[in-house]
Amino acid sequence: MAVMRIGHVSVRVTDIEKARDHYANVIGLIETHRESGGTTYYKAWDEWDRYSVILTPGDHPGANYIAYKVERDSDLDRLGNAIAAAGAEVEELRPGAIPFVGRAIRFNLPSSHRMVLFAEKEAVGKSVGTVNPDPWPDDIRGAGAMHLDHCLLVGEIEPSSGINRVADTCRFFTETLGFQLTERVMVGPGNSVQAGAFLSCSSKPHDIAIIGGPRPGFHHFAFYLDNWNDVLRAADVMSKHRVKIDIGPTRHGITRGATIYFFDPSGNRNETFAGLGYFVTRDMPTITWTEEHLGAAIFYHGREINPDFTNVYTDAV
Repeated sequence: MAVMRIGHVSVRVTDIEKARDHYANVIGLIETHRESGGTTYYKAWDEWDRYSVILTPGDHPGANYIAYKVERDSDLDRLGNAIAAAGAEVEELRPGAIPFVGRAIRFNLPSSHRMVLFAEKEAVGKSVGTVNPDPWPDDIRGAGAMHLDHCLLVGEIEPSSGINRVADTCRFFTETLGFQLTERVMVGPGNSVQAGAFLSCSSKPHDIAIIGGPRPGFHHFAFYLDNWNDVLRAADVMSKHRVKIDIGPTRHGITRGATIYFFDPSGNRNETFAGLGYFVTRDMPTITWTEEHLGAAIFYHGREINPDFTNVYTDAV
């Protein structure tokens, strides 16, 4: 499988100082680089690459792009050809065009989101090392996120005109990039409209997901915690720091993960996500959720949809 995992997310923040405090002291990320213009790079304690989050100063929140790591440099050529054959323009990025990253390719998904694939990034190591490591470091801050886990995109759906960027993007991920569709949401007459796709390039329930909305956007990016108790502790950390909590703590029906959704000071939605949920193999059948059970799919405990959860999100670009 060529695409291995999520690499990093680049997001805009309107107040870089408040954002730095949030990502360092609430989520618990470690600053690894800072540019003169304010752009700041972070990793989590159990990650080995130089960074997984880039914060860039901007006048409105949202995502600049999402980046995924491929297995070999040669995969960039093979995937670049497949992406071009699927109708997307592919831009070659020289080594260093993205700091600390080797050669990369950039393109737009059918949903209009900008995506990057790369094979090499400078490694700095886990906080616990790789020789006789302890299970966790002594200097954990905030929620103590272990790693960047996934992101959720919003794709335009307009039934009257036949536009369904969720279905289009799902096909692109499965047919062009080799992802596996683990779960889907079907709505509309006879549950014939695909309104959600959860996609994996690993053994996780999802490495990326896309849901439908009236306009393209960036819903959230999620950080992994070990277990339910860590999710509850994260809620305490958020309350101590007066962070605006969106939903939770609760559990998803989709992916079975324990979760809290909350906002950074600029309005980008974050998630702390715990639990593997289930182990994905290539022969696993796709799980389907239908419209009448959508409440339980999203929030399994309350079984009700919070309109703000699906309607409030930031820009895709």
